[in-house]
Amino acid sequence: MRNPQRTFPLPLLLVGVGFIILGIAAYVLLARPAPSAKAGLPTSTFLPDYPETQYPRVSLPDALAAYNAKSATFVDVRGKDAYDVQHIPGALSIPLSDLASRLSELPKNAWIITYCT
Repeated sequence: MRNPQRTFPLPLLLVGVGFIILGIAAYVLLARPAPSAKAGLPTSTFLPDYPETQYPRVSLPDALAAYNAKSATFVDVRGKDAYDVQHIPGALSIPLSDLASRLSELPKNAWIITYCT
């Protein structure tokens, strides 16, 4: 006589593996932080929520042209340590956390270009 072996049905195994994969995918998707309302923009605890149109971004070619024409003041808003390592020649060092309290140091009626990289 044959000894009957108990085998686990393949369809049930596939369904179980499918549920495990779905569970992992759901965990990964739900564990991610919610995207910022302004996608692609960093969030900050010390910056008010300004409309993007009030402070437009400057393209790299426009910034380079302004630098070459000396028609803008460049402000490095990184910390002093990063500024000391490397910065745009002639740029002012005003960390972003100090910017609001040091606005009087910026020239009036000038084009101000801030950067952090």
